[in-house]
Amino acid sequence: MTGYSGIARALRARNFRLFVAGQGFSLVGTWMQQIAMSWLVYRLSGSAMLLGVVGFVNQIPSLFLTPLAGVLADRWDRRRLLIITQCLAMLQAVVLAAVVLTGLVQIWHVVWLSAILGIINAFDIPIRQSFVVEMVDKREDLGNAIALNASLFNGARLIGPSIAGIVLAAFGEGICFLLNAVSFCGVVVALMAMRLNPRPHRAEHRHVLHELREGISYSFGFSPIRKILLLVALVALTGMSYAVLMPVFAREILHGDSRTFGFLMASAGCGAFLSTLFLASRGTVLGLGNIISRSVLLFGLGLAVFAFSSSLLLSCCALTLVGFGGTAMMASCNTILQTIVDEDKRGRVMSFFSVAFSGMLPFGSLLAGWLAGFIGPSQTLLLGSLGCLLGALLFIRHLPQIRDHVRPIYIRLGILPDPAPDMM
Repeated sequence: MTGYSGIARALRARNFRLFVAGQGFSLVGTWMQQIAMSWLVYRLSGSAMLLGVVGFVNQIPSLFLTPLAGVLADRWDRRRLLIITQCLAMLQAVVLAAVVLTGLVQIWHVVWLSAILGIINAFDIPIRQSFVVEMVDKREDLGNAIALNASLFNGARLIGPSIAGIVLAAFGEGICFLLNAVSFCGVVVALMAMRLNPRPHRAEHRHVLHELREGISYSFGFSPIRKILLLVALVALTGMSYAVLMPVFAREILHGDSRTFGFLMASAGCGAFLSTLFLASRGTVLGLGNIISRSVLLFGLGLAVFAFSSSLLLSCCALTLVGFGGTAMMASCNTILQTIVDEDKRGRVMSFFSVAFSGMLPFGSLLAGWLAGFIGPSQTLLLGSLGCLLGALLFIRHLPQIRDHVRPIYIRLGILPDPAPDMM
């Protein structure tokens, strides 16, 4: 299939087309800032441990604040909430650019501004994920929209680090931060231009803590959601922190500079982008369970190869596999969750999905930074790869049980006939 009926069929929806245009521009700037911030910290300190600390303070707010964001996403207008978070992120980038370009920057500035961005993202990420369903006209296009949304992120992951490497070498970190601030204009304009159908009115709002407990009970009381969240948390804790150590590998293992760092991150982005194109080309959610297990296996094996590579070419190839496997797992888990969840609990379930990933990343970053200084970066990533491989094997073991629980939902939604064959 080609055109809108195939890989880009979710783009039939005007609102989603606007989102793709604005978000694609903004995410390139986001990746430029992320690369520049890591390079700035390592240039100022030369410490792998501080890289882990900055990653920790950026990601730890997700653990505590994202569940609250899920309640807000189920209560309030998600578009307005996103406009607020995007404007706040723009302001953070402006302040960061100012302290760097004026030569006043110190490590504590970066730590505090990273923490502020982490607070903003703790609200932005689950709201944005639960907003996807409002932008597509047909529910059967939801999986395609999620894959295309992930392709935006990872296409920017491919482009942003490459541009950042060039800008860093020519102008320094401050310009990267300034360009990121400008890039937020695109997504804010796109959000304001959307025409959305009104959401069903909820008769009453109970206490925030009551709705939070309701979301926890729903998410962790249903076996498929619980097992998917646990797998995502394990991979985030043990494997995804590899990005924190990229400056160390670029400089100490591969004896390169900021451009080497950019090439490494772009390689992971290339694999991630290819995986989203693969998922977007699929016309059904059936079979995603197998894709999840195989993707985690691929992620773990690629990470093990990268851990002990001393060749730039081999390292880039290994990170391409890492990017493909990690993104395929995340997008597939996201699609299954968004397909089976009840609409009135979507925001809360997606907030726990964000907690499972973003909430575990700070601990993984801190642990990776500490272990890298203690046993070395290569051994640290090898341990992480072993954790991912273990998670994949456990998920494979429980996959038949997950299928049994999901099958009635797929039959009710018309995804499967009744009686239904295997679908995951």
